[in-house]
Amino acid sequence: MTQMEQITTDQMPLITESLDKLQRYIEKENYMGWDPYDALSSPLFKLPFFRSNKFIRFASQQAVKRSSVNLRPLLRIPKGYNPVTLGLMLQGYCYLMNNEKLSQRDGKPTIKNLELESKIDFLVDELERLQSKGYSGTCWGYDFDWEARNANIPAFTPTVVATGFITNALYIFYSITGNQKAKELLISSANFILKDLNRIQSSNHSDNLSFCFSYSPFDKQIVYNASMKGARILSQIYSITKEAALIETAKNAVEFVINDQNANGSWFYSKKDAGKWVDNYHTGYVLDCLDEYRKHSNDKSYDENIKGGYWFYINNFFEEDGAPKFYNNKKYPIDCTAAAQSILTLIRYRNKEAALKVAEYMINNMQDKQGYFYFRDYGNKKDKTSFMRWSNAWMFAATSYIIRLR
Repeated sequence: MTQMEQITTDQMPLITESLDKLQRYIEKENYMGWDPYDALSSPLFKLPFFRSNKFIRFASQQAVKRSSVNLRPLLRIPKGYNPVTLGLMLQGYCYLMNNEKLSQRDGKPTIKNLELESKIDFLVDELERLQSKGYSGTCWGYDFDWEARNANIPAFTPTVVATGFITNALYIFYSITGNQKAKELLISSANFILKDLNRIQSSNHSDNLSFCFSYSPFDKQIVYNASMKGARILSQIYSITKEAALIETAKNAVEFVINDQNANGSWFYSKKDAGKWVDNYHTGYVLDCLDEYRKHSNDKSYDENIKGGYWFYINNFFEEDGAPKFYNNKKYPIDCTAAAQSILTLIRYRNKEAALKVAEYMINNMQDKQGYFYFRDYGNKKDKTSFMRWSNAWMFAATSYIIRLR
Protein backbone atom coordinates (compact mmCIF):
# COMPACT_ATOMS: atom_id res chain seq x y z
CA MET A 1 0.00 0.00 0.00
CA THR A 2 1.38 3.43 -0.94
CA GLN A 3 1.64 6.31 1.51
CA MET A 4 -1.19 8.12 -0.29
CA GLU A 5 -3.47 5.08 -0.07
CA GLN A 6 -2.63 4.71 3.63
CA ILE A 7 -3.51 8.34 4.33
CA THR A 8 -6.78 8.01 2.44
CA THR A 9 -7.75 4.82 4.28
CA ASP A 10 -6.89 6.18 7.72
CA GLN A 11 -8.63 9.52 7.32
CA MET A 12 -11.77 8.50 5.45
CA PRO A 13 -13.82 7.35 8.49
CA LEU A 14 -13.20 10.73 10.18
CA ILE A 15 -14.29 12.59 7.04
CA THR A 16 -17.33 10.39 6.45
CA GLU A 17 -18.55 10.84 10.03
CA SER A 18 -17.99 14.60 9.78
CA LEU A 19 -19.89 14.78 6.51
CA ASP A 20 -22.82 12.79 7.88
CA LYS A 21 -23.13 15.09 10.90
CA LEU A 22 -22.88 18.18 8.72
CA GLN A 23 -25.49 16.92 6.25
CA ARG A 24 -27.93 16.11 9.04
CA TYR A 25 -27.47 19.58 10.53
CA ILE A 26 -27.99 21.42 7.23
CA GLU A 27 -31.06 19.40 6.27
CA LYS A 28 -32.56 19.81 9.76
CA GLU A 29 -32.26 23.58 9.22
CA ASN A 30 -33.90 23.25 5.77
CA TYR A 31 -30.83 24.90 4.18
CA MET A 32 -31.60 28.15 6.02
CA GLY A 33 -29.14 30.11 8.11
CA TRP A 34 -27.35 33.33 8.85
CA ASP A 35 -24.64 34.86 6.67
CA PRO A 36 -21.63 37.03 7.56
CA TYR A 37 -23.06 39.87 5.46
CA ASP A 38 -26.76 39.70 6.36
CA ALA A 39 -26.91 42.60 8.86
CA LEU A 40 -29.11 44.72 6.59
CA SER A 41 -31.85 42.09 6.83
CA SER A 42 -32.63 43.49 10.27
CA PRO A 43 -35.99 45.36 10.45
CA LEU A 44 -33.94 48.29 11.74
CA PHE A 45 -32.75 48.99 8.19
CA LYS A 46 -36.27 49.35 6.89
CA LEU A 47 -36.57 52.62 8.84
CA PRO A 48 -36.05 55.72 6.63
CA PHE A 49 -32.82 57.02 8.20
CA PHE A 50 -31.08 53.64 8.35
CA ARG A 51 -32.37 52.63 4.95
CA SER A 52 -30.71 55.57 3.20
CA ASN A 53 -27.52 56.26 5.16
CA LYS A 54 -24.71 54.49 3.31
CA PHE A 55 -22.10 55.01 6.03
CA ILE A 56 -24.27 53.56 8.78
CA ARG A 57 -25.33 50.65 6.57
CA PHE A 58 -21.76 49.73 5.65
CA ALA A 59 -20.44 50.25 9.18
CA SER A 60 -23.27 48.21 10.70
CA GLN A 61 -22.71 45.40 8.26
CA GLN A 62 -19.04 45.25 9.19
CA ALA A 63 -19.75 45.56 12.92
CA VAL A 64 -22.21 42.65 12.90
CA LYS A 65 -19.82 40.55 10.84
CA ARG A 66 -16.85 41.25 13.11
CA SER A 67 -18.62 41.15 16.48
CA SER A 68 -17.34 38.51 18.91
CA VAL A 69 -20.97 38.06 20.00
CA ASN A 70 -23.63 37.02 17.48
CA LEU A 71 -25.88 40.10 17.35
CA ARG A 72 -28.35 38.64 14.87
CA PRO A 73 -30.96 37.41 17.36
CA LEU A 74 -30.88 40.83 19.09
CA LEU A 75 -31.30 42.63 15.75
CA ARG A 76 -34.02 40.16 14.71
CA ILE A 77 -32.12 39.13 11.60
CA PRO A 78 -33.91 36.11 10.14
CA LYS A 79 -32.16 33.02 8.89
CA GLY A 80 -31.96 33.35 5.14
CA TYR A 81 -32.55 31.03 2.20
CA ASN A 82 -29.58 31.73 -0.05
CA PRO A 83 -29.47 30.46 -3.65
CA VAL A 84 -25.70 29.93 -3.36
CA THR A 85 -26.25 27.65 -0.37
CA LEU A 86 -28.59 25.58 -2.54
CA GLY A 87 -26.03 25.54 -5.35
CA LEU A 88 -23.24 24.31 -3.11
CA MET A 89 -25.50 21.66 -1.61
CA LEU A 90 -26.44 20.57 -5.14
CA GLN A 91 -22.73 20.27 -5.93
CA GLY A 92 -22.12 18.13 -2.86
CA TYR A 93 -25.15 15.90 -3.46
CA CYS A 94 -23.95 15.32 -7.03
CA TYR A 95 -20.54 14.16 -5.81
CA LEU A 96 -22.21 11.78 -3.36
CA MET A 97 -24.65 10.50 -5.98
CA ASN A 98 -21.87 9.87 -8.49
CA ASN A 99 -19.80 8.07 -5.88
CA GLU A 100 -22.80 5.91 -4.98
CA LYS A 101 -23.32 5.03 -8.65
CA LEU A 102 -19.68 4.09 -9.09
CA SER A 103 -19.88 1.77 -6.07
CA GLN A 104 -22.95 -0.10 -7.38
CA ARG A 105 -22.32 -3.61 -8.64
CA ASP A 106 -25.70 -4.67 -9.98
CA GLY A 107 -26.65 -1.38 -11.67
CA LYS A 108 -29.76 -0.96 -9.51
CA PRO A 109 -30.21 2.38 -7.71
CA THR A 110 -29.68 2.22 -3.96
CA ILE A 111 -32.05 3.75 -1.42
CA LYS A 112 -29.36 6.33 -0.69
CA ASN A 113 -29.12 7.28 -4.35
CA LEU A 114 -32.89 7.59 -4.69
CA GLU A 115 -32.87 9.92 -1.69
CA LEU A 116 -30.06 11.99 -3.21
CA GLU A 117 -31.87 12.21 -6.53
CA SER A 118 -34.98 13.49 -4.77
CA LYS A 119 -32.98 16.16 -2.93
CA ILE A 120 -31.20 17.18 -6.13
CA ASP A 121 -34.49 17.53 -8.02
CA PHE A 122 -35.84 19.71 -5.23
CA LEU A 123 -32.78 21.99 -5.28
CA VAL A 124 -32.82 22.39 -9.06
CA ASP A 125 -36.51 23.35 -8.92
CA GLU A 126 -35.76 25.85 -6.15
CA LEU A 127 -32.86 27.37 -8.08
CA GLU A 128 -35.10 27.78 -11.09
CA ARG A 129 -37.67 29.54 -8.88
CA LEU A 130 -35.11 31.79 -7.15
CA GLN A 131 -33.36 33.07 -10.26
CA SER A 132 -33.22 36.86 -10.57
CA LYS A 133 -35.88 38.22 -12.90
CA GLY A 134 -35.59 40.79 -15.68
CA TYR A 135 -32.21 39.81 -17.13
CA SER A 136 -31.14 38.34 -20.45
CA GLY A 137 -30.43 34.88 -19.04
CA THR A 138 -30.59 32.84 -15.87
CA CYS A 139 -28.65 34.42 -13.03
CA TRP A 140 -28.65 34.60 -9.26
CA GLY A 141 -27.79 36.88 -6.35
CA TYR A 142 -27.72 36.66 -2.57
CA ASP A 143 -30.95 36.79 -0.56
CA PHE A 144 -29.96 39.88 1.47
CA ASP A 145 -29.20 43.54 0.80
CA TRP A 146 -25.48 44.14 0.68
CA GLU A 147 -23.65 47.44 1.11
CA ALA A 148 -20.35 47.29 -0.78
CA ARG A 149 -17.73 50.02 -0.61
CA ASN A 150 -18.68 51.34 -4.02
CA ALA A 151 -22.25 50.17 -4.50
CA ASN A 152 -25.52 49.25 -2.88
CA ILE A 153 -26.60 45.79 -3.98
CA PRO A 154 -30.23 44.94 -3.17
CA ALA A 155 -31.23 41.36 -2.39
CA PHE A 156 -31.27 39.05 -5.41
CA THR A 157 -29.31 41.48 -7.58
CA PRO A 158 -27.40 39.02 -9.76
CA THR A 159 -23.62 38.83 -9.72
CA VAL A 160 -21.26 36.74 -11.79
CA VAL A 161 -19.92 35.27 -8.54
CA ALA A 162 -23.24 33.93 -7.23
CA THR A 163 -24.23 32.86 -10.73
CA GLY A 164 -20.87 31.16 -11.24
CA PHE A 165 -21.17 29.05 -8.12
CA ILE A 166 -24.65 27.86 -9.08
CA THR A 167 -23.95 27.21 -12.76
CA ASN A 168 -20.88 25.21 -11.78
CA ALA A 169 -23.12 22.95 -9.69
CA LEU A 170 -25.62 22.69 -12.53
CA TYR A 171 -22.81 21.76 -14.90
CA ILE A 172 -21.60 19.02 -12.57
CA PHE A 173 -25.17 17.71 -12.31
CA TYR A 174 -25.61 17.78 -16.08
CA SER A 175 -22.24 16.09 -16.65
CA ILE A 176 -23.22 13.19 -14.40
CA THR A 177 -26.86 12.75 -15.44
CA GLY A 178 -27.56 14.63 -18.69
CA ASN A 179 -30.49 16.35 -16.93
CA GLN A 180 -32.27 18.63 -19.40
CA LYS A 181 -33.48 21.26 -16.92
CA ALA A 182 -29.92 21.74 -15.66
CA LYS A 183 -28.74 22.01 -19.27
CA GLU A 184 -31.35 24.64 -20.13
CA LEU A 185 -30.63 26.75 -17.05
CA LEU A 186 -26.91 26.53 -17.72
CA ILE A 187 -27.11 27.45 -21.41
CA SER A 188 -29.44 30.35 -20.64
CA SER A 189 -26.88 31.79 -18.21
CA ALA A 190 -24.57 32.55 -21.15
CA ASN A 191 -26.91 35.37 -22.12
CA PHE A 192 -26.49 36.96 -18.69
CA ILE A 193 -22.70 36.81 -19.06
CA LEU A 194 -22.64 38.03 -22.65
CA LYS A 195 -25.40 40.65 -22.58
CA ASP A 196 -25.81 41.95 -19.04
CA LEU A 197 -22.29 42.16 -17.62
CA ASN A 198 -20.03 45.08 -18.48
CA ARG A 199 -16.64 44.52 -20.10
CA ILE A 200 -13.70 46.56 -18.88
CA GLN A 201 -10.53 46.91 -20.91
CA SER A 202 -7.19 48.11 -19.58
CA SER A 203 -4.76 50.60 -21.06
CA ASN A 204 -1.96 48.46 -19.57
CA HIS A 205 -2.73 45.64 -21.97
CA SER A 206 -1.19 45.74 -25.43
CA ASP A 207 -4.00 43.87 -27.17
CA ASN A 208 -7.45 45.24 -27.98
CA LEU A 209 -9.41 42.07 -27.30
CA SER A 210 -8.81 41.13 -23.68
CA PHE A 211 -11.28 42.40 -21.09
CA CYS A 212 -12.58 41.83 -17.58
CA PHE A 213 -16.22 40.94 -16.89
CA SER A 214 -17.82 43.20 -14.28
CA TYR A 215 -18.93 41.85 -10.91
CA SER A 216 -22.58 42.73 -11.61
CA PRO A 217 -24.53 44.50 -14.37
CA PHE A 218 -24.28 47.74 -12.36
CA ASP A 219 -20.55 48.25 -11.85
CA LYS A 220 -17.26 48.28 -13.70
CA GLN A 221 -15.05 46.70 -11.08
CA ILE A 222 -11.97 44.72 -12.13
CA VAL A 223 -12.12 41.68 -9.83
CA TYR A 224 -10.07 38.83 -11.24
CA ASN A 225 -11.79 35.83 -9.68
CA ALA A 226 -15.22 37.22 -10.58
CA SER A 227 -14.29 37.65 -14.24
CA MET A 228 -12.84 34.15 -14.33
CA LYS A 229 -16.17 32.75 -13.16
CA GLY A 230 -17.70 34.32 -16.26
CA ALA A 231 -15.03 32.64 -18.38
CA ARG A 232 -15.71 29.31 -16.67
CA ILE A 233 -19.44 29.53 -17.38
CA LEU A 234 -18.81 30.18 -21.07
CA SER A 235 -16.24 27.36 -21.23
CA GLN A 236 -18.59 24.87 -19.64
CA ILE A 237 -21.43 25.82 -21.96
CA TYR A 238 -19.06 25.57 -24.93
CA SER A 239 -18.35 21.97 -23.94
CA ILE A 240 -22.07 21.30 -24.47
CA THR A 241 -22.96 23.47 -27.47
CA LYS A 242 -19.56 23.78 -29.26
CA GLU A 243 -20.45 27.38 -30.10
CA ALA A 244 -17.08 28.88 -31.05
CA ALA A 245 -17.99 32.42 -29.97
CA LEU A 246 -18.33 31.26 -26.36
CA ILE A 247 -14.81 29.89 -26.04
CA GLU A 248 -13.35 32.84 -27.97
CA THR A 249 -14.98 35.26 -25.51
CA ALA A 250 -13.81 33.15 -22.60
CA LYS A 251 -10.24 33.27 -23.95
CA ASN A 252 -10.31 37.06 -24.09
CA ALA A 253 -11.39 37.18 -20.42
CA VAL A 254 -8.70 34.65 -19.49
CA GLU A 255 -6.07 36.68 -21.34
CA PHE A 256 -6.91 39.74 -19.23
CA VAL A 257 -6.37 37.87 -15.97
CA ILE A 258 -3.17 36.24 -17.25
CA ASN A 259 -1.81 39.65 -18.27
CA ASP A 260 -2.35 40.93 -14.71
CA GLN A 261 -0.70 37.97 -12.98
CA ASN A 262 2.05 39.06 -10.60
CA ALA A 263 5.65 38.04 -11.23
CA ASN A 264 5.57 35.60 -8.29
CA GLY A 265 2.57 33.78 -9.79
CA SER A 266 -0.12 35.34 -7.59
CA TRP A 267 -3.11 37.52 -8.37
CA PHE A 268 -4.38 40.44 -6.36
CA TYR A 269 -8.07 40.42 -5.46
CA SER A 270 -8.73 43.39 -7.75
CA LYS A 271 -6.99 46.04 -9.76
CA LYS A 272 -7.90 48.88 -7.38
CA ASP A 273 -5.36 49.92 -4.75
CA ALA A 274 -7.86 48.92 -2.05
CA GLY A 275 -7.88 45.39 -3.52
CA LYS A 276 -4.12 44.80 -3.56
CA TRP A 277 -4.09 41.79 -1.29
CA VAL A 278 -3.58 38.11 -2.06
CA ASP A 279 -5.75 35.55 -0.28
CA ASN A 280 -6.40 31.83 -0.28
CA TYR A 281 -9.87 31.26 -1.63
CA HIS A 282 -9.91 33.92 -4.35
CA THR A 283 -6.63 32.48 -5.62
CA GLY A 284 -8.25 29.04 -5.57
CA TYR A 285 -11.18 30.34 -7.59
CA VAL A 286 -8.86 31.71 -10.28
CA LEU A 287 -6.87 28.47 -10.48
CA ASP A 288 -10.01 26.32 -10.70
CA CYS A 289 -11.51 28.48 -13.43
CA LEU A 290 -8.27 28.54 -15.42
CA ASP A 291 -8.10 24.76 -15.27
CA GLU A 292 -11.73 24.44 -16.33
CA TYR A 293 -11.11 26.77 -19.30
CA ARG A 294 -8.02 24.76 -20.28
CA LYS A 295 -9.92 21.47 -20.07
CA HIS A 296 -12.80 22.58 -22.28
CA SER A 297 -10.83 24.68 -24.77
CA ASN A 298 -7.78 22.41 -25.01
CA ASP A 299 -5.81 25.67 -25.01
CA LYS A 300 -2.37 24.93 -23.53
CA SER A 301 -0.92 28.40 -24.06
CA TYR A 302 -1.35 29.38 -20.39
CA ASP A 303 0.13 26.23 -18.87
CA GLU A 304 3.20 28.01 -17.49
CA ASN A 305 1.04 30.74 -15.94
CA ILE A 306 -1.17 28.14 -14.29
CA LYS A 307 1.90 26.25 -13.09
CA GLY A 308 3.30 29.46 -11.59
CA GLY A 309 -0.03 30.30 -9.96
CA TYR A 310 -0.30 26.87 -8.39
CA TRP A 311 3.31 26.96 -7.21
CA PHE A 312 2.61 30.22 -5.39
CA TYR A 313 -0.63 28.79 -3.99
CA ILE A 314 0.77 25.57 -2.57
CA ASN A 315 3.86 27.25 -1.13
CA ASN A 316 2.14 30.20 0.57
CA PHE A 317 -1.27 29.16 1.91
CA PHE A 318 -0.78 26.02 4.02
CA GLU A 319 0.77 25.23 7.38
CA GLU A 320 2.49 21.92 8.10
CA ASP A 321 -0.44 20.72 10.19
CA GLY A 322 -2.92 21.37 7.36
CA ALA A 323 -4.20 24.73 8.59
CA PRO A 324 -5.23 26.82 5.54
CA LYS A 325 -3.81 30.33 5.82
CA PHE A 326 -6.17 33.16 4.88
CA TYR A 327 -3.51 35.45 3.39
CA ASN A 328 -0.23 34.49 1.78
CA ASN A 329 1.68 36.32 4.52
CA LYS A 330 -0.68 35.80 7.46
CA LYS A 331 -2.10 32.61 8.94
CA TYR A 332 -5.18 33.94 10.67
CA PRO A 333 -8.06 33.92 10.40
CA ILE A 334 -8.67 30.25 9.68
CA ASP A 335 -11.77 30.46 7.51
CA CYS A 336 -14.24 27.83 6.30
CA THR A 337 -14.67 29.13 2.75
CA ALA A 338 -10.89 29.27 2.39
CA ALA A 339 -10.59 25.73 3.76
CA ALA A 340 -13.32 24.31 1.54
CA GLN A 341 -11.96 25.93 -1.60
CA SER A 342 -8.48 24.71 -0.63
CA ILE A 343 -9.77 21.12 -0.60
CA LEU A 344 -11.44 21.52 -3.99
CA THR A 345 -8.42 23.17 -5.61
CA LEU A 346 -5.85 20.80 -4.11
CA ILE A 347 -7.74 17.74 -5.31
CA ARG A 348 -8.21 19.30 -8.75
CA TYR A 349 -4.45 19.80 -8.94
CA ARG A 350 -3.87 16.21 -7.74
CA ASN A 351 -2.52 17.06 -4.31
CA LYS A 352 -4.75 14.69 -2.37
CA GLU A 353 -2.46 14.47 0.63
CA ALA A 354 -2.61 18.22 1.26
CA ALA A 355 -6.39 18.26 0.75
CA LEU A 356 -6.87 15.51 3.31
CA LYS A 357 -4.68 17.35 5.82
CA VAL A 358 -6.80 20.49 5.42
CA ALA A 359 -9.99 18.48 5.91
CA GLU A 360 -8.64 16.72 8.99
CA TYR A 361 -7.48 20.02 10.50
CA MET A 362 -10.88 21.65 10.00
CA ILE A 363 -12.82 18.68 11.39
CA ASN A 364 -10.65 18.47 14.48
CA ASN A 365 -10.48 22.21 15.16
CA MET A 366 -13.51 23.90 13.59
CA GLN A 367 -16.48 21.51 13.64
CA ASP A 368 -19.04 21.67 16.43
CA LYS A 369 -20.45 18.50 17.96
CA GLN A 370 -23.83 19.48 16.44
CA GLY A 371 -22.28 19.11 12.98
CA TYR A 372 -21.91 22.69 11.79
CA PHE A 373 -18.59 24.46 11.23
CA TYR A 374 -17.45 27.57 13.05
CA PHE A 375 -17.01 30.77 11.06
CA ARG A 376 -13.39 31.67 11.85
CA ASP A 377 -10.49 31.09 14.20
CA TYR A 378 -8.65 34.35 14.85
CA GLY A 379 -5.82 32.71 16.81
CA ASN A 380 -6.78 34.19 20.17
CA LYS A 381 -10.48 33.36 19.83
CA LYS A 382 -12.96 31.51 17.65
CA ASP A 383 -16.16 32.93 16.18
CA LYS A 384 -18.41 29.91 16.57
CA THR A 385 -21.39 31.34 14.71
CA SER A 386 -22.95 28.90 12.26
CA PHE A 387 -23.16 30.45 8.78
CA MET A 388 -25.05 28.30 6.31
CA ARG A 389 -23.54 29.55 3.04
CA TRP A 390 -20.10 30.68 4.11
CA SER A 391 -19.17 27.75 6.33
CA ASN A 392 -21.54 24.81 6.16
CA ALA A 393 -22.52 24.59 2.49
CA TRP A 394 -18.93 25.16 1.40
CA MET A 395 -17.59 22.47 3.72
CA PHE A 396 -20.34 20.11 2.59
CA ALA A 397 -19.34 20.53 -1.07
CA ALA A 398 -15.66 20.07 -0.22
CA THR A 399 -15.94 17.02 2.03
CA SER A 400 -18.36 15.40 -0.43
CA TYR A 401 -15.68 15.84 -3.07
CA ILE A 402 -13.19 13.97 -0.87
CA ILE A 403 -15.47 10.93 -0.76
CA ARG A 404 -14.59 10.44 -4.44
CA LEU A 405 -11.08 9.45 -3.34
CA ARG A 406 -12.20 6.14 -1.89
